[in-house]
Amino acid sequence: MTKPRIGLALGGGSARGWAHIGVIEALAEAGVQPDIVCGCSIGALVGAAHVANALPALKKFALALNMREISRYIDIRFADGGLMGGREIVKLLRSLDIRGNIEDVGRPFAAVATDLETGREIWLREGPIEDAVRASISIPGVLAPVHSGGRWLVDGGVVNPVPVSLCRALGADIVIAVNLNADLVGRATERREATKASATTPELLARLVDRTPAPLRKTAESILPSLISTKPASPGYFNVLLTSINIMQEYIANSRLAGEPPHVTLAPRLRDIGFLEFHRAPEAIEEGRASVAHALPHLKRLIERG
Repeated sequence: MTKPRIGLALGGGSARGWAHIGVIEALAEAGVQPDIVCGCSIGALVGAAHVANALPALKKFALALNMREISRYIDIRFADGGLMGGREIVKLLRSLDIRGNIEDVGRPFAAVATDLETGREIWLREGPIEDAVRASISIPGVLAPVHSGGRWLVDGGVVNPVPVSLCRALGADIVIAVNLNADLVGRATERREATKASATTPELLARLVDRTPAPLRKTAESILPSLISTKPASPGYFNVLLTSINIMQEYIANSRLAGEPPHVTLAPRLRDIGFLEFHRAPEAIEEGRASVAHALPHLKRLIERG
């Protein structure tokens, strides 16, 4: 009996995506190594780190994050179709050794993006892996879209938030899907999430203004306070935009997963982690591990049956 090829479909979900690190680690400890890795948005980032053998470096980076560190990677532009340019993120990926061509990583990998003009789902399966990740994480209205192959590409979550279909297309016999937003839709949003999901501190706001190019600094000083709300009853621009996008993506994911169900769905309990709370990696990673523990008996039976 031939060993089944295992595909891992890592979904989008902003800061909740650190849970993917826990998922991959727990699977490895159980002797389950995915043969195929596909990712959308933050899932593309963590998946790329895994296939590039840079997951330990990414984990170390995530665990050390705080508000001051987060502000270093926010390059305000107010142009190019997004509030942020994304150049600092590409530099970060390369500094973590998430670089090189996808064809050379040693196992099939692909990231999902969306063609902004046609709305088509784009599978990024070759070329620089850091460029594929940058395209897949281009949240509309936040990160500037990426121009590649004559197309403008944005976040893959617009069309395929949990890329099970892509895993199957690359030859997976058993697909493990990780849905980061499974507990989002249909539940009341807690009042405290409206404040914390905006990642608000006076220090962060001041640093964002300082990092804004000089010609735009006055504009930033007047706009940024409204983008990052400090009022408990009033969610800021980022919170409204990201929460709306994630709700939309969850409905899309539910529809697509119903039509193309994975063999195993992992759903870390992440509703208490705001979409911009990248500094809460320890909790997210633990939730990722816990989701694997619940599903492991079923997964092992599937693998044994081949």
